[in-house]
Amino acid sequence: MDAADLEAVEAELLDAAFAGCRPVWYSSNYVFLAQLRSRGRELLAIYKPRDGETPLWDFPHGTLYRREAAAYRLAKLLRWPVVPPTVIREGPSGIGSVQLFIEHDPERHFFVQRDDPALWPQLQRLCLFDAIANNADRKGGHCLLDASGHIWGIDNGLCFHEQEKLRSVIWDWAGEPIPPDLLADLEAAAARLDERSGDAEALRGLLTEAEFRAAARRLGRLIARRTFPVPGAARHYPWPLV
Repeated sequence: MDAADLEAVEAELLDAAFAGCRPVWYSSNYVFLAQLRSRGRELLAIYKPRDGETPLWDFPHGTLYRREAAAYRLAKLLRWPVVPPTVIREGPSGIGSVQLFIEHDPERHFFVQRDDPALWPQLQRLCLFDAIANNADRKGGHCLLDASGHIWGIDNGLCFHEQEKLRSVIWDWAGEPIPPDLLADLEAAAARLDERSGDAEALRGLLTEAEFRAAARRLGRLIARRTFPVPGAARHYPWPLV
């Protein structure tokens, strides 16, 4: 999707009427596959209401839906379409995040994608995105490959903690130089943060000021080091891996 497509889907997700909702039973939080009707067509979305979030010891309760939307805003700031369009709105179970559902084959997860060199640039981009977002739960099954060969990162609720919590399966390029094109994208995003662009302010509005500043520091650290992140001393893999 290009920028115009993303904006159009955002508008549909905000304006569409809920025509049906069914639970996704394998989730630890309340997650629904929603059928939406908008402008004469139907689309599917993942709806995660705030009131269905399971309390966690390390993330403030009732904030995961905002972090889902913040992840999308960070992707827009980077100009990287790595997170499906995601909005915050009211639904049948109250306010929550609503994200475009991506049709995919669940058997073609990260551990299959990594064997295809043609997909490596996309996976490298997602790796850097997760380092900035401080994603504490990047499982292999959260990397969706759509029919066009595009990789999307989903389930981004455990992001943007102030403390270092990066837990991911994507360590294939740890310590290696960041390719020049991706480094240029990071530098451009940092400039937009400094300029307080609209995308930067949209991200700031979904996080605490401390969380926002921590994300900016992580971005700056990647630019300064010019290398992919390396695992820290704490647990750096999610569980389960897929």
